Amino acid sequence: MNHHDPTRWETAEIHHPVPMAPAPLVVQQPHPLPDVQTIQLPDGRIITGYAIAPTKAPEPVAERPAINPLAVNIALGGIGFAAACGGLMLLTTFIAAVAALIQQLVILAAVIFGGFIAAQVLGTNHGRTGGTVVNIRRAVIKRNHFHN
Repeated sequence: MNHHDPTRWETAEIHHPVPMAPAPLVVQQPHPLPDVQTIQLPDGRIITGYAIAPTKAPEPVAERPAINPLAVNIALGGIGFAAACGGLMLLTTFIAAVAALIQQLVILAAVIFGGFIAAQVLGTNHGRTGGTVVNIRRAVIKRNHFHN
């Protein structure tokens, strides 16, 4: 089929919608209407209308029972415990931090002391053996004195 050749166009089918017959409207009341009443007032006027059922007076509200003091104590205890948990967590964190600080100070002291000892043992003496040098020669001992 050639879309550019107007002689070859096919005729299109046209569909017309068929209107439907309208449904009959039925009005239904949600509940049956009460009977119509007529009243004549003392001044001679006549009033016509529907009778309305009188409204009931609301029932008195029952007095609420007193709050159980045990329940109040339990609730306040729970609130206090929740508040204390944060403080306890901070306290344990503080104790852990102090313990870590003490541990680091002990390690630092051990490193410094160990370094000092290592320097003494392995260090050079520059020709000295350390301490007092005593040259022992032949000596004559007289009355607890050394003589040369």
